[in-house]
Amino acid sequence: MTDILESPLTKKLQVFVALSDDELDVLKRLHLRRRSFTAGRDLVHQGQSDQAAYILAAGWVCSYKLQPDGTRQIVDVQIPGDFLGLRSVLLRTSDHSFEPVTDIQAVEVLADDLLDAFTKTPRLAAAFLWAASRDEAMVVEHLVGVGRRSADARMAHFLLELGARLKLVGMGRKEGYACPLTQYHLADALGLSAVHVNRVLRKLRESGLLTFQDGRVTFDDYDGLVAISGFDPAYLDQIDPLLK
Repeated sequence: MTDILESPLTKKLQVFVALSDDELDVLKRLHLRRRSFTAGRDLVHQGQSDQAAYILAAGWVCSYKLQPDGTRQIVDVQIPGDFLGLRSVLLRTSDHSFEPVTDIQAVEVLADDLLDAFTKTPRLAAAFLWAASRDEAMVVEHLVGVGRRSADARMAHFLLELGARLKLVGMGRKEGYACPLTQYHLADALGLSAVHVNRVLRKLRESGLLTFQDGRVTFDDYDGLVAISGFDPAYLDQIDPLLK
């Protein structure tokens, strides 16, 4: 039982509800099919049918939609403890792709496994629904960011959100976190060009607010970043863990 207690997904779900031993046992059985995937090689393709869902156990993934002209929009970035393709298990085809940003470990979960788990443990089903609702709330925030926030505010909000999410699963601190995303990933996620991303990051660094260098995000002035971005973690349905 110790192993499942250390699972990033368990840590996240326990923010919503204290899981019983029976619920933890069901969650442990969902973690049996662990697979490895290589960075840069999609594990789910847009338009793919009859695919499994996954629980990301280690590494980073980006989910994206490919446009007819070959450009892409990153919809979200997944970290350990997040679901990959949960919605697509119930739909005929996947409406977007998942690309590992790093080499990853992911647990394969079939639709029958989920239905059986939810039948046996309704509270676990409610916790999964909470996590899925939280993901949807983040997508809404990203839409607002791309449509209405300035480039500086958009970048600050996105990196603050990632910090809060990572802290929840024991991978981030108020001072910052390790981050394998490139400026190209940030550009595709935030609706900016790579040149603009570089300019924004330089401006935030020179303003003493944030440094993103050598694969690490450092919050030099957390309160200042909150002020310029309007970041309010209420949509994450948790007390801001970076303030602890």
